[in-house]
Amino acid sequence: MSIEKELIARSGDKCELCGSQDGLSVLEVAPSDASAQQSIYVCSTCKSQIESGELDESHFNCLNDAMWSETPAVAVMSYRLLNKLGRQDLVDMMYMEDDIKAWADAGLESGSDDLKYIDSNGVEILAGDTVVIIKDLEVKGAGFTAKRGTAVRNVTLVPNDPTHIEGRVNGVKIHILTKFLKKQ
Repeated sequence: MSIEKELIARSGDKCELCGSQDGLSVLEVAPSDASAQQSIYVCSTCKSQIESGELDESHFNCLNDAMWSETPAVAVMSYRLLNKLGRQDLVDMMYMEDDIKAWADAGLESGSDDLKYIDSNGVEILAGDTVVIIKDLEVKGAGFTAKRGTAVRNVTLVPNDPTHIEGRVNGVKIHILTKFLKKQ
């Protein structure tokens, strides 16, 4: 049986991430041995976003369900996408066996490891930290002002840019300059 036929049977001829039936194809979850166990069956929308790295957070709300898949390759891809989207709250809920977790971590980009994200006091900010805004900041495009003293919990680091972090303020995901923050 070919890999694609195995994946069609396993997935029920639907995208294993979002459930769509449009433009389905095989996607290997690297590092992969090109087997069905290390591949997933995805729609053209999911595949193009995964390959380009330009992820639409609203499309990938489907990961709330896919992350619980009993298929290791689907769980690994869900873990990686949730990490890229900065959804640490969902990543923290996931459970994977040690070997599956190692596979999932092997595919994560580690570009921010050598960068230091420094707050206004010179203290290093790490992913998952809580920071406090030290100046009222107008949030462009969102129509509100992030007030001084607002705590931003569980921040994520903007890849390859140590002057910005991402966090949620008033339920909106925003980029904030580190010079306007202090680590709590």
